[in-house]
Amino acid sequence: MMTFKDDWHSGRMIFSLSFVFFHVLVTHSIIKPCHCSTLGPAGLVVNCSALNLVEVPNLPSDTTELHLQNNRLTSVSPGLFDRYTGLNKVSLSKNPFHCDCQIHYLRNWLLKNRAIVLKEPVCFSPSSVSNKAITELSDDYFSHCAVANCTNGIYNIIIGVALCCLIVLLLWSLSLARNSNFTLDIDERHSGFEADSLRSLKPKHRKRLHTGLSEVSVDSESLGHTEDLERPLLNMELLPQVLDALHKKHNIKIKAT
Repeated sequence: MMTFKDDWHSGRMIFSLSFVFFHVLVTHSIIKPCHCSTLGPAGLVVNCSALNLVEVPNLPSDTTELHLQNNRLTSVSPGLFDRYTGLNKVSLSKNPFHCDCQIHYLRNWLLKNRAIVLKEPVCFSPSSVSNKAITELSDDYFSHCAVANCTNGIYNIIIGVALCCLIVLLLWSLSLARNSNFTLDIDERHSGFEADSLRSLKPKHRKRLHTGLSEVSVDSESLGHTEDLERPLLNMELLPQVLDALHKKHNIKIKAT
């Protein structure tokens, strides 16, 4: 049987473990800022070492010394260091650089600025160039990168042209639909239909009309027209007005033959 003292110790242990877990989580999730210090009248030292950085942060434009060692950098964005023209000392060692096509810019920059690099960084991966200095990567090593960039460029051009053609086709179809004329030929034998026949007849009207026509075909002389067929036919005097309204409002031309 657990006593109050045992419950108190258990609660204290859970609280301690929770506090340790929270402390570790916060410590590793919050990125510490780089430390900046002035160096003479026109110099600024930026120390970003050992901060678990995965990319180079935004730096002051007047940075003269930059320390980025002991981080988790795998590459450097093209053109990043070109904006800091006052750099005279840079440290990039002990970073897990992945030496693929993305490292090409850093390799060229290191070759041009060897005098200001404290210790040359090396490749961490792939395994074929592991522990090899980035500056030792030859031009042949990056030869396939140009082909890949060219292929991507051609693919983007094809996609862009296809999208443009699709947009032009849609606009042309829309313009054609707006300017299209519809012509309906009405034979004289159909001119006796009621005005409602221009619309879809309701089922009961169809049935009545069909029955009347059947009776007429069986014995038109003896039975005569049914009540439906005896309704007043379309007033032909109103036909020009109907045709004019259809043409103006719906761009539909109806031609009587």
